[in-house]
Amino acid sequence: MLPSQSATELLDLVKGEKLYTQLIQQLNKDFLLTNLNTKFELNCTPANLKKSLHDVLLQLITNQYDDYLNLMYRIDIAERELLKIKNDNLTEIVEQLIFVILKREYQKVWFKNRL
Repeated sequence: MLPSQSATELLDLVKGEKLYTQLIQQLNKDFLLTNLNTKFELNCTPANLKKSLHDVLLQLITNQYDDYLNLMYRIDIAERELLKIKNDNLTEIVEQLIFVILKREYQKVWFKNRL
């Protein structure tokens, strides 16, 4: 189900399985349920999605940490996944977070499509 090791590989896999739009819809749903005023366009490219996620996460971590924690809870990111992220560079931390978030959202969409 999930052989990819980076956000770019994961997004390629999702596009190949024709689940990309559903993944963005799931992201939008989780952001909305967390009361974050962020919406990702359904027709955005994977590169633009990564860039937008990067900008939003960086903003949340640096200025709205409680909202960031609420988002992680809403998306259902396991604490052990967050503890695996070890880096001193905030940009690298955000890149790893993007992968973890996209991986979890993909799992949700994949399971919904298998039922």
